[in-house]
Amino acid sequence: MSVADYTRSGDVGAITIEKPPLNLFDRSLVEGLEKAVVAAADDGPRALIVRAEGKVFTGGVDVKEFDDLGGPAAREFASQLLALTHSIEDLPFPTVAAVHNLCLTAGLELALACDMIWAGESAQFGLVERVVGVTPFMGGTQRMAERAGPARAREFVYSGSPYPASDLERWGVVNRVVPDQRLHEAALEFATHLAAGPPLAHAATKRIVRAQVDGGTRAADDITPAEAEHLFETEDLKRAVKTFLAEGPGKATFSGE
Repeated sequence: MSVADYTRSGDVGAITIEKPPLNLFDRSLVEGLEKAVVAAADDGPRALIVRAEGKVFTGGVDVKEFDDLGGPAAREFASQLLALTHSIEDLPFPTVAAVHNLCLTAGLELALACDMIWAGESAQFGLVERVVGVTPFMGGTQRMAERAGPARAREFVYSGSPYPASDLERWGVVNRVVPDQRLHEAALEFATHLAAGPPLAHAATKRIVRAQVDGGTRAADDITPAEAEHLFETEDLKRAVKTFLAEGPGKATFSGE
């Protein structure tokens, strides 16, 4: 296995980080993740989990990457990291980060690029870049503000302190906190449930939410009629409506057509 691999079981794909002992983000891991995201996009599962092996999700960025990193090279590195964030956000299917134990800096930014975060109850999260005199540049600050609001984002980044999963669930950053021993099982169950749903409708939901985040509620309203027009022409919707009328709710299956 490379430091980041894409695999698939049924309709659910998984990107798994495995770079012992702390899953630190360096250029090899970033490049491995880039390849894994491309593999997921090409394969087209109906849901995706982002997870990690080992004692921690990640200890963050390998600080050795910052040694003598200045000027245009720093700009280029930040651009590469943001491109990775965008590539995950742009995947057309639901994505769930399953985070255990410690999740710092770039690892949290990776999780924030996913649609949802599920966390083990002992998980700790932090954007701790202040310890080396830098601010997050993989998009974590703005995505914390997007989920938790600007005041919480400022507190989180300014303090550089780790916060428990329960706090981030209360803030709206983490979707669910589950017992540590059930994290991966629970995330897989949820992803499997998502994968059984209507993939074209899920993709439309992602586009509408993105439009709202980028441009506000009226911007999302502007694209909603076109999304409706497209979905009402799909075989999935036509078949599901007939199944609902004949058999009741929850009996339809979806092919993505």
